[in-house]
Amino acid sequence: MSEEIIVCPKCKNKMIQGFVPSYFHNNNKISTWYEGIPKKSFLGGVDPQSEVNIPIGAFRCQNCGYIEFYGKTEYTVK
Repeated sequence: MSEEIIVCPKCKNKMIQGFVPSYFHNNNKISTWYEGIPKKSFLGGVDPQSEVNIPIGAFRCQNCGYIEFYGKTEYTVK
């Protein structure tokens, strides 16, 4: 996990880094932000037609439970 310290915008306590998994064909992946408007895929899901994609890190306040998402390349699976 990152050494980055993020403070909760609601109660000003420390937030803890985590992630929200995305399930695709029974494989776990990190949720990813894609540039643009989602379009329906041939199989009924979403086709992310953009080459610009960034992994999402989720931070949860250990005091109030507020969750905030950030898109940064360093949140990729290591």
